[in-house]
Amino acid sequence: MANESHHKVIILGSGPAGYTAAIYTARAGLEPILIQGMQPGGQLTITTEVDNFPGFPEGVQGPELMPKMQEQAERFGTKVIFDSVMNTELTDESGGRAEKFKLFCDSGDVYTCDSLIICTGASARWLGMDSEEKLKGFGVSACATCDGFFFKDQEIAVIGGGDAAVEEALFLTNFASKVYLIHRRDELRAEKIMQEHMKANEKIEPVWDSVIEDFLGDPNAGGLKGLSLKNVKTGEISTLDVTGAFVAIGHTPNTEIFGNQLQTDESGYLITKADSTATNLEGVFAAGDVQDRIYRQAITAAGTGCMAALESERYLQLKEGEAARI
Repeated sequence: MANESHHKVIILGSGPAGYTAAIYTARAGLEPILIQGMQPGGQLTITTEVDNFPGFPEGVQGPELMPKMQEQAERFGTKVIFDSVMNTELTDESGGRAEKFKLFCDSGDVYTCDSLIICTGASARWLGMDSEEKLKGFGVSACATCDGFFFKDQEIAVIGGGDAAVEEALFLTNFASKVYLIHRRDELRAEKIMQEHMKANEKIEPVWDSVIEDFLGDPNAGGLKGLSLKNVKTGEISTLDVTGAFVAIGHTPNTEIFGNQLQTDESGYLITKADSTATNLEGVFAAGDVQDRIYRQAITAAGTGCMAALESERYLQLKEGEAARI
């Protein structure tokens, strides 16, 4: 039988933003619950070496860092729930803010709250190949900023043709000896000025009219060794020897469960007010990659998680004060 329970604050998502929000709200005595979602620990759980998170001079494994964050949140009283929210009721019939926010979980349990902190993240788009999945973290990545450092003086590839792909290719030239930009067409979708920067960089070589047929290599034998490519015009199959491949075909923010109740941009990212994590609904805050289409780093996610917690605490204090005056 399904259970229903009410809480002052609920946090959705268990990446750096979610756990940081949990630490701060728990320390404020708000007794938060955190619903982990489909991927406990977020995208860092599929990242191997994390070298850019402060406090770990020798680096830290993503699957090691996230449990530590969870332990810290639980130490202060956060209740972590392994479940997924399938649907939400944040507004009333008139479209205004609901008296209390209602979350319907996969388990059948229902949770309600006075303040909601959304840290559901954004999922990198992948090509969906078995060999790609097998080599994630072993030469195949979707984050140049996270993993580019590990490919010093190596030949690598970026897959995509938009702004994100060109940005990643340009960034990776700081480390790699050569960067192949693989695109299925014979021209890019990226902004013209970015294309000019790319053309001026001798380290970048476009590979036009080509798609990935297979990622070559073994995670237990050195990782990625190359790419099998198919020319979409001729059908010719060729092999490109690279030790790194960065899939840069965009991200999808995980906002489906909110329907049209919250304001989003054209790509589906939640819109927050300037210098704030507040959404268009009073008492609902968004932190991390679900509202950040630019930086998408663990440390920036943690920072906005802190902001959301502080804003949620202040919101609840003001709400209690107003109730006391009535």
